[in-house]
Amino acid sequence: MKTLVRSFAAAAACLAILGGTRAQEPARKQQAPIYDTKADAKALVGAALKLAQRDGKRVLVMFGGNWCGWCHKLHGLFQSNDDVRTLLRAEYELVLVDIGSWDKHMDLAASWGADLKKHGVPYLTVLDADGKPITNQDTSSLETGDAHEPAKVIEFLTTNKAELRVAEDVLAAARATADKTDRRLLVHFGAPWCGWCHRLEDFLAIPGIAAAISKDYVDVKIDEDRMVGGKELEARIRKGRKGGIPWLLIAEPDLTELATSDSEAGNIGYPAKASEIEHFMTMLAATRRNLTDEDVALIRTTLEARAKEIEEANERARREAEAKGAKRDG
Repeated sequence: MKTLVRSFAAAAACLAILGGTRAQEPARKQQAPIYDTKADAKALVGAALKLAQRDGKRVLVMFGGNWCGWCHKLHGLFQSNDDVRTLLRAEYELVLVDIGSWDKHMDLAASWGADLKKHGVPYLTVLDADGKPITNQDTSSLETGDAHEPAKVIEFLTTNKAELRVAEDVLAAARATADKTDRRLLVHFGAPWCGWCHRLEDFLAIPGIAAAISKDYVDVKIDEDRMVGGKELEARIRKGRKGGIPWLLIAEPDLTELATSDSEAGNIGYPAKASEIEHFMTMLAATRRNLTDEDVALIRTTLEARAKEIEEANERARREAEAKGAKRDG
């Protein structure tokens, strides 16, 4: 975010300044939109908060617009810098909120104490998992020269990330809930860098699937990287069994093991192949008590549909790679 007062030429762009609002350097060339101009910001934030509550993260809201060159620069840094991207993905749910022509979602910003007209955009607000503002950030302080400085952005993200949860405490709370509600545990170990872990979490979060699973199981995610003692807890429960993550365990509240994702061929991880889906369904069949046949059918058909989508996406990627290779060779 640059105030356009550094030269007479820049001052001409300040026609956009209203009531002390600092104007933004416009995008110098047409860029792909990064803000959804039709989205309901409250709905976007609400969805992000659900994920933040599940994963022990915080929500990072970036106010701005597709016309804002510095918004594109900051978003580009979020995507292109490995350290920034890794930290942001591990610790935050990012929500981009479009402010239109300074006439959209301004009430939402004000409710969090963010004065956009005073400070300009991009402007950052960090929310805790309950939706309460932790801090507001004028991003001009994150700039050096004509770009945002990665070290400053990393310091901001590190300073405002959520306190790490303790894996043993998370498991203990789930065990207490399972015991009180006469259910079993569905424990899955994962990490922020694990794409298949995210696929599993997204699958379990589908409303119909979550409702079905909750009839018999308390869903417990243990993050081996972002929970204190996560790796140690995994090693203790997994008892030396290898095979990567995600790794799943169905157990009684006292941790008596009933089923795991270890098949004869090894850990199935996220069930994306026919044999893996079959093993997962076997895990449920051996441990369910309240799941109906309709619930089981929904789980199976959803997994099969998602497996087909993954296969089709892989095939498209393969064909695109072949086409690019042929073009280079030609």
